[in-house]
Amino acid sequence: MSSPITSPDERSKPRIAVLGSINMDLVIRCDHLPKPGETVAARSMAEVPGGKGANQAVAAARCGGAVQMIGRVGDDGFGQKLLNNLLDASIDCSAVLTAQGCESGLAIVSVENSGENAIIVIPGANARLSAEDIHRAESSLAGCDVLMVQLETPQATVLAGIQAAKRAGAKVILDPAPAASLRDELFDVDLICPNESEAIAIVGGRLETIDDAAAIAKRLHAKGPAAVAITLGARGTMLYDGATAELIPSIKVDAVDTTAAGDAFAGAVAVRWAQTGSLRQAIRWANLAGALAASRAGAQPSLPTHQQIDSLSS
Repeated sequence: MSSPITSPDERSKPRIAVLGSINMDLVIRCDHLPKPGETVAARSMAEVPGGKGANQAVAAARCGGAVQMIGRVGDDGFGQKLLNNLLDASIDCSAVLTAQGCESGLAIVSVENSGENAIIVIPGANARLSAEDIHRAESSLAGCDVLMVQLETPQATVLAGIQAAKRAGAKVILDPAPAASLRDELFDVDLICPNESEAIAIVGGRLETIDDAAAIAKRLHAKGPAAVAITLGARGTMLYDGATAELIPSIKVDAVDTTAAGDAFAGAVAVRWAQTGSLRQAIRWANLAGALAASRAGAQPSLPTHQQIDSLSS
């Protein structure tokens, strides 16, 4: 594994830790997503490193963060490829472990012409990431500005990470994907950032209008997070901080592949929030990151750099 980040240049960057999944994505492109019982012909297939945790780590690194990854890969043919990909992105992988006798996480991603996608995930080594692994890596959270977590690793492990980050004085951002029934303790975070379908899955109701988004954000906030940011695609992001519900607009783009738009958003929020201390400013910048990612093909290949985001915001 790599050694911890120690260069003077790296120490000046926001320190972001990411606890989450590391997958190989098999990306299949087709004219339209199959309906139940339907067979469709695909145009192409590609192996692309992914996983929500790894995607967000790469997103944060490209946005200017000094990033540490906490996770597991398998001892199969994909494991070293996935690890090398993170190292190539200048991510500290000293807390990435190899699960013996286990396959790496795998995701089958089908993308249709509109850019919409459907994903099947095989957890593999991600399911073996344990609370004990987090305890062993806790020293790496010392001095960390933000911990990012998702739900592609066991919830008990995610909770251990949240608690460790709080002991270290770091902010915690929870991306509740894939949508699931969450343990109550997981809502004790600084920011939860679901998309529309995830927000509805957690609190129910419907989300058709901006007023609906504000109401759902308030219901999510009542569960415990300090702030809620519901991403609404081209409409922008609904932010509720316990006092004010505000739609922060995005920009219109021609969607090519929405697979990693949420990961680009989360990584950008983490870095800019750590840099500025302003969540609203961070979300405005992150909306641009998500839009850029949606306008490009692939998961990690679509994630923008901070220079590319800045060029849109100027």
